[in-house]
Amino acid sequence: MRHWLTLSRAARLIGVSRGVLQQQIQDGQLPSSDGMVASEELARLYPQVSLEESGAFERITGIKEAAFGRRVWERILPSQEVLARRLFEQSRELADLRRHLQRYHELVVALQGRLDAVAAASQNPDLRELPAFLERGLADVLATESADAIAIMDDMLNVVSAHVTVRPSGHQFFVEGRDTLLEAGLRAGLKLNYGCGNGTCGLCKARVVSGEVTKVMPSDYPLSEAERLQGHTLLCVHSPASGEIVLETLEAGGPLEIPEQQIDVRVRGVKRLGADTLHLHLQTPRTSRLRFLAGQSVVLRVAGGGADAGQSYPVASCPCDDRNLHFYMGRDSGDPVAALLFDEAIKPGDALTLSGPVGDFVLAESARPLVFVACDHGFAPIKSLIEHAMALDTAASFALGWLATRPDGHYLANQCRAWAAAFDHFHYTAHTDADPAEGARRLVRAMLAERPLAGSDVYVAGPTAFVDAATAELRAGGIPPGQLFAAAR
Repeated sequence: MRHWLTLSRAARLIGVSRGVLQQQIQDGQLPSSDGMVASEELARLYPQVSLEESGAFERITGIKEAAFGRRVWERILPSQEVLARRLFEQSRELADLRRHLQRYHELVVALQGRLDAVAAASQNPDLRELPAFLERGLADVLATESADAIAIMDDMLNVVSAHVTVRPSGHQFFVEGRDTLLEAGLRAGLKLNYGCGNGTCGLCKARVVSGEVTKVMPSDYPLSEAERLQGHTLLCVHSPASGEIVLETLEAGGPLEIPEQQIDVRVRGVKRLGADTLHLHLQTPRTSRLRFLAGQSVVLRVAGGGADAGQSYPVASCPCDDRNLHFYMGRDSGDPVAALLFDEAIKPGDALTLSGPVGDFVLAESARPLVFVACDHGFAPIKSLIEHAMALDTAASFALGWLATRPDGHYLANQCRAWAAAFDHFHYTAHTDADPAEGARRLVRAMLAERPLAGSDVYVAGPTAFVDAATAELRAGGIPPGQLFAAAR
């Protein structure tokens, strides 16, 4: 019997992105049926996969996690209770399979007896040959049927990493370690509805269509009896108890579906990355997370500073980063918040007021290769988009070009090199030019010379002169208007 896998599971087991498998399906290298691939076809295309090397996908994920700088505890195994529940579910499935096998065995034995009786009473040579034919067939199956390594790896993955499918979107993600369904869904780049993240507001309510979940955190939000009977649960306080889960919930379709929020946040850290660049780390309260899309901006104000003392900044972190929000700011005397930060008038522990999100510079739903072009602090929204795209795992390749017009313009060059080292299909190009317009033209021409970009979605962010010159050069290079997205500051 063929063992069928979704693209998400297949990519996870082999250690490649879904985008790579989708490209192989389009090229005719990997047969598929209704979005599923057979384990034997995967083994044919990736013969190096074996049980001994089944940690390949874990090693790749580990490199990705290190590139994101995530905490170590997020990679540990699920709790003992969750593991026990998942093992129980697998044991129950195994018991069902054993019962079915026993019935098939009894059926085959009965069939053998009937065939022997028919053959003994018949003069037809074809009928007399049937018992021997059945014996040879059974012997061949028992002697030559080898274990399907990928199918076994899939069963192992079901225990330590639950697979979740969301309806009606069809999006899929995995729940690892001690993550809740909400944490894992956001980490995978889904635009789920949520608010507090701790079981108080009820905004992340969803219906469990199939599979089992277990509560891993306390909650105050009361579900009605009707909701309980219909299978509703809170994603923020539950984790899968079985290896396969199907959820029913709506996801945001775009920026217009993200409500405006106002949150009082605390400064967790301020770090100088250069003479004119600093990193600001903010944290939201436990009772209120910021819901935003990668690439969007927020307005920051000093508490009590008045409505005119605010400034818009792109969020540089991924929406999956829980309560932590990161920003990269340049020295600017006309920027009230940045001026206070550079003068050290704002310090860790101080309060700021955040409102937003704003902006529509977000990732389009597409499986095309992705190209990012940034200048100086235009890298902030680009970083958020890249991390979000990596979480979605649908792009077959990434290309990043970063122009610096100031000495500390490449303030996260090590991060870019880490991405390029961690991903086989990530290309990083760095350029320096004091003129943003001329630098944009040189950078884009260099990227076009390295590889064709016409079939890619391209995102450009930076000063207006840079964005205008870069987009003109990209259009001249064959990028269709519908695949070119820009944000100027």
